[in-house]
Amino acid sequence: MSVVAIPTRRHPGVRPPARPRTSPTLTITLDLVPGPLSPRLARLVQLLGELAESGEGQLRAVEEPVSGPRPAPRPAAPPAAPDHVRILAGSRMVRQGDRVIALTRIEYELLLFLAERPRRVFTRLQLLSSVWGYEHAVARTVDVHVRRLRAKLAGSEVVTTVYGVGYRLADEAPISVDHSS
Repeated sequence: MSVVAIPTRRHPGVRPPARPRTSPTLTITLDLVPGPLSPRLARLVQLLGELAESGEGQLRAVEEPVSGPRPAPRPAAPPAAPDHVRILAGSRMVRQGDRVIALTRIEYELLLFLAERPRRVFTRLQLLSSVWGYEHAVARTVDVHVRRLRAKLAGSEVVTTVYGVGYRLADEAPISVDHSS
């Protein structure tokens, strides 16, 4: 069955609609209680994030001001272990223990992309599309950047190769992402 949509004709002297038509919007609001998420709710949040990553939507966390006493500030972080990798997303810096690791823009984006998506395997083409922003390149470009990233983060097993598939963040990767800095 074929369906043909024919737009209506405007008559002379008729004003256009007050607001233009926009694409449909679905807003999902989750009111969360403090503490860890239940496994089902965590899976829902993960699926919504994957949908947003695919370019089909946008995921925003909105925090409403809480009336009442403010929570106590967090204590200062203990000194980092020498092999712990810390990504400071606000300043785009990467620290390993006490030293700053100089990464190129692509190495930084690759590390951040994998760190924000643990336990997921990405093919070279998926990484080219998501990190580099294009797919028309030699897939082995990813291999070169992973090798350089591993060399700069010597002592920390961060990126794991899944043979025949691609790359993922190592299960025991000593890594954390700090979005506040």
